[in-house]
Amino acid sequence: MIELATALMAELQPHLRPATLTFLRIAAAMALLPAFGEQTIPMRVRLALALAFTALVLPVVAERHVGDGLLLPAAAETAAGLMIGLSLRLMVMGLQMAATIAAQSTSLSQLFAGVAVEPLPALGTLFTWAALALAVQAGLHVKLTALFIASHDLLPAGRFPTGADLAAWGSAHVARVSGLAFSLALPFVLAGLLWNVALGAVNRAMPQLMMAFIGAPALALGSLVLTALTTPVILALWLRGFDATLAHPFMPASP
Repeated sequence: MIELATALMAELQPHLRPATLTFLRIAAAMALLPAFGEQTIPMRVRLALALAFTALVLPVVAERHVGDGLLLPAAAETAAGLMIGLSLRLMVMGLQMAATIAAQSTSLSQLFAGVAVEPLPALGTLFTWAALALAVQAGLHVKLTALFIASHDLLPAGRFPTGADLAAWGSAHVARVSGLAFSLALPFVLAGLLWNVALGAVNRAMPQLMMAFIGAPALALGSLVLTALTTPVILALWLRGFDATLAHPFMPASP
């Protein structure tokens, strides 16, 4: 048994370093990935997912991990994984930002709040879970596998990104996600603005009418109807932007 174990360790020794470095990149990304890396998913499940992705990616990228040493390459792989995970997590944060803007423009500020790990206002939970379900249904696991493989071309194994690259990457992603958030929330902003202008005009014309008892229920009903009409379009636009980020995680493309 000892001789068999020694032979097995000698056989596996050349593969331990590539497997460890590949796992570090995927595990770092898994901490931030949408759907697979949510805080509500048990840690053991996330670890199993990271190992499963490693098993899929390792045969393709094993030859990329050449050289000696482990500490500096491990830090570089962890940084690359965090960049991948944060690129995709920002898209979810953009959708939550859009939901927050929509909530402040309508009377849906308290609906669906408090269900997530961090309480989300208004439509945040509804939009987030619907978007994650849509992304998984659209083959997120396959796209992530392709992304992990392609990321070794964009960020070669063992290479640290420079400060200038990180600054350009971060500012481009934040600007794009912020623009997407405001675009997705635009129907709610316009509806809230027009409703308040109309309510003010009616209140000015008939001061004796208690508009608060009429306007608030009507605004809530109108907001729910608007949500039902616009949610499919919002989720489709978000998924297109999410797929663009999967294709260009380090160089944001237009959704």
